[in-house]
Amino acid sequence: MSRTNEAAGSASGWRLRAALGGLALLALAGCGGGPAPQTFDLSALQGAARAGALRGQLVVGEPVATQALDSDRIVVRPTPESVAYLSGAQWSDRLPRLVQTRLVQSLENAHLLKSVGRPVDRITADYTLDAELRRFEIDTTRGAAVVEITVKLIASTSGRIVAADVFVAETAGSAASGSAAAQSLDAALGEAMGKIVRWIGARV
Repeated sequence: MSRTNEAAGSASGWRLRAALGGLALLALAGCGGGPAPQTFDLSALQGAARAGALRGQLVVGEPVATQALDSDRIVVRPTPESVAYLSGAQWSDRLPRLVQTRLVQSLENAHLLKSVGRPVDRITADYTLDAELRRFEIDTTRGAAVVEITVKLIASTSGRIVAADVFVAETAGSAASGSAAAQSLDAALGEAMGKIVRWIGARV
């Protein structure tokens, strides 16, 4: 699946931060002790400098998520009705906060806006971006990494929703190991963030 210009370099930017643990097996939450899990990161999109004036200031909120996604665990869906976690593997932070950080960085790298930050940065924002993580998982029934994110662009002065949309991205994905799962989910997130960055750029 081709990647956008904003997404160029995302795959090469994927990072493995720790190298402990062996072959990852599917396990439900609450697995017992054992070797320290492998820890994986997600990548921000790399962008090229743009010509022309930068527009607006944006605050990116932390995405809301279901309990299953609101953790540092890698989610696997072995059947449409069940959710499991990949044993021996974890993200480097809680997933919503990690996605927020990479989205902020991707928007900064795109050079579309005067300023991008989080609510704690206390910038005088023209817009707020609210998001929800609906899916961020390896669907083993289809061999796919699936990322689904809903976003709302809100005018800060009026509180009015300027635009809203749902962004879905899928890549081939496997739960055979933490490395394979993390890399395919990183690729799917990169595709979704590329769509979101272009969407924001067309509206601010």
